[in-house]
Order: sequence, then structure tokens, then C-alpha cells
Amino acid sequence: MDHFNYVGGELFAEGVAVKKLAAQFGTPLYVYSSATLTHHFDVFNSAIPLKNKLVCFAVKSNSNFAVIKTLAAAGAGADVVSEGEIRRALLCGVAPNKIIFSGVGKTAAEMEFALNTGILQFNIESEPELELLSQVASKIGKTAEIAIRVNPNVDAATHGKITTGLKTSKFGIDINLGKAMFDKARKLPNIKPVSVSVHIGSQITDLKPFADAFVRVREFLAELAADGQKIERVDLGGGLGIPYELGKNPPHPADYGKMVQEIFAGLNYKFIFEPGRVIVGNAGILVSKVIYVKPTEEREFLIIDAAMNDLIRPSYYSAHHDIITVRENNNNAAKYDIVGPV
Repeated sequence: MDHFNYVGGELFAEGVAVKKLAAQFGTPLYVYSSATLTHHFDVFNSAIPLKNKLVCFAVKSNSNFAVIKTLAAAGAGADVVSEGEIRRALLCGVAPNKIIFSGVGKTAAEMEFALNTGILQFNIESEPELELLSQVASKIGKTAEIAIRVNPNVDAATHGKITTGLKTSKFGIDINLGKAMFDKARKLPNIKPVSVSVHIGSQITDLKPFADAFVRVREFLAELAADGQKIERVDLGGGLGIPYELGKNPPHPADYGKMVQEIFAGLNYKFIFEPGRVIVGNAGILVSKVIYVKPTEEREFLIIDAAMNDLIRPSYYSAHHDIITVRENNNNAAKYDIVGPV
């Protein structure tokens, strides 16, 4: 659901004419719908039928201050990958104990800032990172609560550049080596291993990869319990896809939530989720205007003032985005190749 609709033949964002916004602020222009953001968060949050849960918006999916602030007001935490994103989340009203620090490249300075801030947990991606966090935490007299991010070697069946759960990925620890990582974490000073984390990719349009990964995580949790490891939280990441084209509908969050409940039934953990595009993906539009029509012998180009630096996804991995006119046109329009200045 979104709140961009034609009213009297003119495109509106909620109750505001897009043409009026373009005239006031210029183009290219991003326009976001707070009603859509809030609705999508509420739908996802209510679709997870678990009492003990935390939904953390993946800030990397859209780091706009107004977007984060809107979601924080709706009750979202934040999944971050840098000190800068932690600072953004805090400025936008996210409580420190609702912040998850993910990512493979955390620096010592970022770790120290996060520890002093009092974030909920660090998602550990490698053994050197674990060792460095122990050193930093010991130096400043803090205890770092951590999750070990395990890699279940599951193909998310999405684009190669956004699949993160295979053995060839830079992310996570091979799940078969996970128990040894927990053993090491328990022995390191100022480290408290309390969570298991998994994230296999984004724009996933089939529940099976999720189910395969989550079943393996449940098995791993049983292995840890048998080994005496006390786990408090399970971070299931994000990745649920959204429709970019008519007729291509990924699973509804309710179906995802039902699957999660079935797989983890009977387990008494706090479950963390890190949705990104499923919350924000169709909550905004990029408004551009035509500069020139350039005819050639082979084709006609429509040259607009927005370029790949404004919307990199199509050039980055052939992503599809619908293009519509601000003024509704029901007639058969001419065909153009739409290009930008870059």
C-alpha cells in the first residue's frame, strides 16, 4: 500500500500535489509518504505473532532523517552499520537499547562510541572483530553484548549482489564453526555472547530460503543449549522482498510471520527483525522533469534532470522501477529511452 494517487488527473502524495512540491523545492526531488512508512511498519510488526520481539529498521535501506524519525515514533529500533548511522538513529529518537550494530567493517573508534552509547548488541561477523571488540571493551571498562552472525550457506535466490548467506559471502561465520566462536567469546574478557544472528540477503521473493535458513538456526540453537550456552535473543535479519512490477507479488509479511512462528514455536527468546525495503521501498518517489527530447535515427531519447547518481539501482543491478507521469495520461504515448545527465 502507498499514498501516491491521481486525483482529478494529477498525482498527489497523500494530500499534496506533486507538481506543487516540484515547483516549491525543484527537481530532482525525493518525496516520502509518512502515512505509508507508518502503515508498512505497523503491518510488518503486527504480522509477527510473537510477544517478545523487536523490529529494527535497516537504516542502510534509507538513511533520510525524516524517514528514521517517522519510524522511531512508530516504535522501530535501528539496524546500523556505522557510527554515523548510530548517530542518525539517536538524533531521530531511537533509544540506544533498540540499536543493533551490524556490518563487517566496524572500527575500534566505532566500537568505543557504540559501547559508550549503550547499544543493545553487536552482530559479530569475524574472529578478528570479536578480538578487537574485547580489547576495546576492556580498555574502557564496558561489557559488550554480542550476537554471532552465522552463515547457513543458503542461496536466497535473489540478485547475486544482494545475496549474503552463501559460504562465498563476506558476511558471517560458517554455521559449522559457530559453536567454536561462541566458545571463544565466552572466554574473552568484557564479552557477553547472548544472541545468534542470521541474514541471507535482500529482495527475497520466496519463503523457502528463509525457512531453510531458520530451520538450520533452530538446530544450531539446540546445539548451543546442549553445550551450556545461554542465549537470550535471536536476530533473524531482514530481506523480505517487495513488488516492483505488476503481477510479481512476493509473500505478504503475514505469511512470513506465520512461518517464523511455526519454525521457532516453543522457544523462549527475544526475536529481532531488521526489515528495510519492505518498510520503505514504495514509500517514496523520485520526481524529475524533462529537459530535452532528442530524436535520432535509431530511437528517441527523453532527457530528464535525474540521473544514476540519484537512482543507482537500475544501473547497478538492472533493477526495475515504474515510471509514471505527474499528469495522468490515458492515451497511447510515444516510446522513449529515458536517460539522465550522467
